[in-house]
Amino acid sequence: MTIRTIGVLTGGGDAPGLNPALKAVVYKAAELGITVVGIYDGWQGLLDGYCEETIVLEPHMVRRWDRDGGTNIGSSRTNPFRMAPPGGGEPIDRSDEVIRNIDRLGLDALIAMGGEDTLGVALKLFKKGVPIVGVPKTIDNDLSGTDYTLGFDTAMRNCVDIIERVRTPAGSHHWVQVVEVMGRHAGHLALWSATAGGAMMVLIPEYPFQYERVYELLDARLSLGARDRRYPRYAVIVVAEGAAAVDEELVTIDDQRDAFGHARLGGIGAVLSERIRKNTPYDSRAVILGHAQRGGPPSAIDRLMGRFYGAAAVRAVKDGAFGKMVSATGIAPACRLSLVDIEEAVGQLKLVDVERYYDTSTYSAKL
Repeated sequence: MTIRTIGVLTGGGDAPGLNPALKAVVYKAAELGITVVGIYDGWQGLLDGYCEETIVLEPHMVRRWDRDGGTNIGSSRTNPFRMAPPGGGEPIDRSDEVIRNIDRLGLDALIAMGGEDTLGVALKLFKKGVPIVGVPKTIDNDLSGTDYTLGFDTAMRNCVDIIERVRTPAGSHHWVQVVEVMGRHAGHLALWSATAGGAMMVLIPEYPFQYERVYELLDARLSLGARDRRYPRYAVIVVAEGAAAVDEELVTIDDQRDAFGHARLGGIGAVLSERIRKNTPYDSRAVILGHAQRGGPPSAIDRLMGRFYGAAAVRAVKDGAFGKMVSATGIAPACRLSLVDIEEAVGQLKLVDVERYYDTSTYSAKL
């Protein structure tokens, strides 16, 4: 199969590292004499009414993209296999429309950059005959088959920065500062940002916590500080948005669900902070980092991993390795790239290994 034109899209939540990957795709493709067509706004850009607007990406256009956060070709949480019809009603499957438009645009192959949902769509399309290669992207770092997903390092650094900053008012006013970070199913971002930022506790989705145990741990720390000023009189707790207490439901913003069936999580930090104020003698404040944690320019690691992944994806397309996702063992610069089946990557999420990394008695990392 001769590859002359590749389409590239970014789906799901934006993440630092996508633009370096896009730059690498364009540079490597140009080196191989392949044209790259940028598809705007994820899978939505391949639906009727949207596919008419694309952009041919050339090296001079993307020269500085590796310095940019987010994605310069846009993204969306569109699921073409489950689209709400214009007048409402039951979702319909528009995947054949996507396939028709891939052919209409003259694309010989497609590179899809995304997480579980975006690559889940890619897998279904591959099974319907579309030649696709995936690039792993999610700040949750929860895709299987790879040690690293684009955006994780930058997001972790952003979280650590806030954890360190909130210590100043918490220490000055002697309160318990709760910091809520992203992480629907996996607690990698919460666990390692809390550890790097020096937080006292971290609550993750993989292990339901007990409020009483949180109170006990706080009292053990803060009562000592009350008796002896050499010890801290404040605490910082990091909680993933998908964390939940034993026998309690996930905390959600509302009852809406996206095209992939996900509820809008958020608010567990505020709930925890309120219960600390109500059930202990300690004051507490909560902050939800929200989308800012995945904002800003990519870190050096995300720039390198983006460049590695983008170039490797083009090579995979050139070699006809479709239905595969670029994978890394280790993290740049000391990493080894390979290809894994997209089905392996999205078949089961990569969660925190609680037995290996999480101390369930102190709600902190095992070090």
